Amino acid sequence: MRTDYDNWEPLTVSNVVNLFTDLPITWCLAGGWALDLHLGKQSRQHSDIDVIILRDEQESSYDFLSREWKLYKAQDGVFLPWVQGEFLTDTTDVWVSKNHNSPWAFQVMLVDTFENNWIYRREKSIKKPLNEIIAKTNEGIPYLRPEIQLLYKGGSSKVREKDFMDLQTMLPILSTQEKEWLTLSLHKQFHEGHPWIALM
Repeated sequence: MRTDYDNWEPLTVSNVVNLFTDLPITWCLAGGWALDLHLGKQSRQHSDIDVIILRDEQESSYDFLSREWKLYKAQDGVFLPWVQGEFLTDTTDVWVSKNHNSPWAFQVMLVDTFENNWIYRREKSIKKPLNEIIAKTNEGIPYLRPEIQLLYKGGSSKVREKDFMDLQTMLPILSTQEKEWLTLSLHKQFHEGHPWIALM
């Protein structure tokens, strides 16, 4: 069982694109890199790199990635090997390394869908059509739309300093529609209010 949470040597964006391009599934970059791809430049250092896949397409992803990578499901603060034939129904986070001792290279985040809609796991009334959750750079790199990525950051049980910094970086370039969607979604998740709402 691994506990080396901080042992990272993340792949570059180009590495991830090269790896996932040949995989016939829906995928995109997420996390801080997704925001920077929307921004058009790197705004801060990134200690890791995240890739989103659809939960329903996890078997194809496992078969492809497990040929050259070791996959660990992260659940309740514990890393356990993801084994062939195991369908992850609740796990949302898979950490990936080249072998059992090497640093973490990237994370795979599994998202839920229903009837061609992305479903926000923390508040299932929040959803979007699948064809509206991913944007692409001019070079064709897919990334999670900024308003959705910011919801994941702001909707976490622990909003980190870097998450607030990311919001401040993105606010000047978010469209009115993106801000309205994020505001409405935060209201749905946090009925008592959320500190980010006033900023928008």
